[in-house]
Amino acid sequence: MPTEWTIAFLFGLMSSTHCLGMCGGIAGMLNYSLAPAIRERPARLALFNLSYNAGRLSSYMMAGAAMAAGGGLLAGLAGAVSPLLMSILGTLFLMAVGFHIAGLFPRFARIETLGRPVWRRLEPLGRRLLPVRSMPQAYGFGLVWGWLPCGLVYSALVYSLSTETPVHGALFMLFFGLGTLPMLLTAGVMASSIAAVLRHPLWRRVAGLSIVVLSPVPALARHWGHFH
Repeated sequence: MPTEWTIAFLFGLMSSTHCLGMCGGIAGMLNYSLAPAIRERPARLALFNLSYNAGRLSSYMMAGAAMAAGGGLLAGLAGAVSPLLMSILGTLFLMAVGFHIAGLFPRFARIETLGRPVWRRLEPLGRRLLPVRSMPQAYGFGLVWGWLPCGLVYSALVYSLSTETPVHGALFMLFFGLGTLPMLLTAGVMASSIAAVLRHPLWRRVAGLSIVVLSPVPALARHWGHFH
C-alpha cells in the first residue's frame, strides 16, 4: 500500500502547522523542564525528543490498529459488500480532509471535539509523569501525548477504519506520525521557517488538493478486481 502510506505521510506533514500550534508548545516545555545536564548535551536532548515522539507514534499505531480491527469486524458482520463500501466512505472522508487542508472546508475542524472526552481522562496521567527525568518516562509521556485532541489525528484514525486489517491501520498511522516529525523535532530551531513555508496558502492548496486527487488510489488498488 505505498500510495496509501504516501498519502498518510503527506497528510501528517501538512498537519504539522497545526501540530506546531498545539504540540510545539508542549515540546518546548518538555525540553525546558529537562535537567540542565540533559539540555546542554545535544545528543542526550535528541534522545529524549525521540523518546517523546516514539511514545506519541506508538499511541497513533495502537489507535490505528484498534480502529482497523473495529472496521474489519463491522465489515465481517455486514457482508462482502461492506469492505468496498467502507473503502468508498474512507476515500470520501480523506478527500474532505484534503479540502480542509486546502482551506476549502473549514467546518471540518469540528471533528476535533470528538477526542476531548478521552483527553480529559488521560491528561491527569500525563501530569503525573512530569517533570520528565528519564527516557522511559519520556516515552510514557509521549504515549499520553498521542491522545491530545487534534482534528487531523482523529481524521486519520477515522480513515484507518477502512484499511481492513490492524497492521494496515497501524502502518497508516505510523506514516501519518512520521509526517509530523520534521516540524516537532525541530521545534524552536527551524520550525518557524518551515512553518512559514507550510502555512503559505499556495503550498497548502497544492498539498490539500494533492491529497484529494490521490485519495481514491488506495481504494481502487485494493478493490480493482471488483471492477473486472
